[in-house]
Amino acid sequence: MNRVSLSVSAGIARVTGSALGPYQSAVVRIGFSLTWLLFLLREFPHRAELYGPDGPWNWELARQLIDSNGAFTVLMWSDGRAWFELVYALALLSGALLLLGWRTRAMSVLFMVGVLSLQNRSVFVGDGGDNVLHLMSVYLVFMRCGRVWSLDARRARREQEAHARGERFSDRVGPALWAVSGCVLVVATVTDRFHSEWTIPALLWAAWCVQGLWWAVGRLRRSAEPRILFDVIGNVLHNGALVVIMVEACLIYATAGWYKIQGSRWQDGTAVYYPLHLDYFSPWPMLADLLSASGTMVMIATYGTVIVQVAFPFTLFNRRVKNVLLAVMMTEHAVIAVVLGLPFFSLAMIATDAVFLPTPFLHRLGGWAARARELTFSGDGRSRDGTSGSGDGRGGQGDDGGGDGGGAGQAPADGDDAAPARVGFTA
Repeated sequence: MNRVSLSVSAGIARVTGSALGPYQSAVVRIGFSLTWLLFLLREFPHRAELYGPDGPWNWELARQLIDSNGAFTVLMWSDGRAWFELVYALALLSGALLLLGWRTRAMSVLFMVGVLSLQNRSVFVGDGGDNVLHLMSVYLVFMRCGRVWSLDARRARREQEAHARGERFSDRVGPALWAVSGCVLVVATVTDRFHSEWTIPALLWAAWCVQGLWWAVGRLRRSAEPRILFDVIGNVLHNGALVVIMVEACLIYATAGWYKIQGSRWQDGTAVYYPLHLDYFSPWPMLADLLSASGTMVMIATYGTVIVQVAFPFTLFNRRVKNVLLAVMMTEHAVIAVVLGLPFFSLAMIATDAVFLPTPFLHRLGGWAARARELTFSGDGRSRDGTSGSGDGRGGQGDDGGGDGGGAGQAPADGDDAAPARVGFTA
């Protein structure tokens, strides 16, 4: 009984004491923001037809649907072209800034608003990748995804260094963003722009209030207890969102695999053949013909897809098998991106899979990026302080352990993430 109690206590301490998976969270942030940014850039010439006033699904039709389903989109606030262009530009900007990890708390909220606004405006132009991105944009709001590999981490390190020297570190951008966003929320609420269900507006107001309290508590020097309490709440929310993303990924693969088992084409091993010969999914007809020329290869790909998708949730109990299947699934999505011409669906799924990537691999990935950065900026493989650019990124915990905009500045210091937290790179 004592052993069980100790295990439960240790688990609670771990969940409340730190934001787990800082590197996985950063990769998920980078993956989804990059997917959204690339999609918006590719569709920029067609933006008005997809989501704007020139599309077949016009503003009035969208209004009727949204009035019935209560979906959230700021594009219903006005039917003007200027408003649409502003929202599209803000969606692009938030995606780019979230990718860089600049003010990740604010940018994750703006990113969610951009994703929901555009997708809910034209619900009939999406696919499976859009559905995944739709959900993940909400989960990112609850995550502390800028603690490593972000501009926020670099800023937090500089703040720590300034405090160590006895200097005052001023932040004018954060309060300005908070004030502007508050004004927008007040105007939208007073003018009754929120016609959707209460969930998203309540989340926006809650995020705004919490961010203001976080900033105020951070300036209180008389007692550390309020800041500790907020840290615990933030850690619990982050870890909960991380678990939800993992469960979501398992549900996606499990349902896809079990539904495939019920299909006759999947049972006889020919299902992969047919999409390869649909014009819509054949950007490279010669490549599709080459891949489908062998009946044995088609059968292996068909049965292999089902086996991997059904088995993946169960492999989480064995790290080695999980890592092998994870590599197989990411490779499969890369092949789908090229052969079937679905790059953004594949990128979204790879970003989802990234939450299961092993921490040592991400440490090595950060080390490689650090070495590439040193080679790029120094030209001779030596860092600017004269040391060898070995790529391990050793520069103190601040290099990776910054906060995500709130100045927490704490490095990952739990379990697997404690010792290797020095390894990585700063944006």
